[in-house]
Amino acid sequence: MVLAACCRGEEARVVRSVRLTGIFGALAAFVPSVVLAQVTPAAGFTPPDDTPSIRVGVTLYADYTYTQNPQSADADGNTINPGAFNVGRSYINVTGNISHIVAFRITPDIVRQSGLLTLGPGSSVSNDSLVFRIKYAFAQINLDDWMTRGSWVRLGIQQSPLLDYEENIYRYRFQGTTFTEREGFYNSSDAGASFHYNFPSNYGDVHVGVYNGEGYAKTDPNDQKAIEIRGSARPFARNMPILRGLRVTGFYFGDNYIKDAERTRAVGQVTFESTYLAAGFDAIKAHDQPSIKVADVAASGWSWWATPKKPFPNGSSWEALLRYDHLRPNTGVDADRTRAIVGVAYWFPHQGAVSTALLLDYDGQTFQNFAPAQPAQKRIAVHGLVNF
Repeated sequence: MVLAACCRGEEARVVRSVRLTGIFGALAAFVPSVVLAQVTPAAGFTPPDDTPSIRVGVTLYADYTYTQNPQSADADGNTINPGAFNVGRSYINVTGNISHIVAFRITPDIVRQSGLLTLGPGSSVSNDSLVFRIKYAFAQINLDDWMTRGSWVRLGIQQSPLLDYEENIYRYRFQGTTFTEREGFYNSSDAGASFHYNFPSNYGDVHVGVYNGEGYAKTDPNDQKAIEIRGSARPFARNMPILRGLRVTGFYFGDNYIKDAERTRAVGQVTFESTYLAAGFDAIKAHDQPSIKVADVAASGWSWWATPKKPFPNGSSWEALLRYDHLRPNTGVDADRTRAIVGVAYWFPHQGAVSTALLLDYDGQTFQNFAPAQPAQKRIAVHGLVNF
């Protein structure tokens, strides 16, 4: 009986052990499922990608330019028409993301330097040298989590608000800069801080910033800062498909050379984009007073351009480039200069944002009533673009 009782007691312990093991096993299986259920994203939600990444690209502007007028003289006094191969611009674009919120861009700029560049005491390079410098270097805080997609804040050397916008519409900056930039009214990039906001439903955007005002190639010589603001509206973004490509833009640049010596620019722009045509019209008013001891000079001008095109299914296209610029550098003087550009381009097949093109163009500039008189300038060139 004692043996039987012992056996029954042991059997009871075994049964209890089995039951407890079963309970804990069930809990062990249940608890992870509860935890996983708590952190599983809701249906249809994709968590943002916070994987750090870095990308490297290149942008190259190359050309061969033949100068028809004015002619020059060589070392022996022979009259010649200058012609030369040239690399007008070469970028190495380094972009990346620290997370889906923080991004960056660093772009060295290799460009031919005009005049002497002093490197240090007794050291300089002449204008036949290609100079390495920083064109863009900024951090970007993406605000997509709190605002519309494409809204951000930038800190550092960055694109100016108007040029950054224009380059996405006028694709021929590799032929030469845009009207307002070519006339020296503002710089393509500058050091500062800026904010960009996209209106909902693609109705437009606003880009505003505070900059040094001297451009990326110069240091700030004083305590004055430039305010730049651009606003663009796409009034037919949600209807009338033919007019969806129509945008109206206003841009203002406010700065001072020194205290109370203004440097201001106001630009109005209308652009249109479609499958077979892109076109635009710009008008500018500017005021420059380098010192309060000299008169304030007002300038005004306008420009129109059009690029009719024949696209093909593989992404290539044939395009024409038509452009005419008119500027009066001083509205108080009856003198103006004009520029006419006519060209034909082939854009090679591509995928995504990659683009390659060849352009044959004529670029002519005339000067009316300038003192001293200036000869007309006429150039024929082949331009090449590689953007990867």
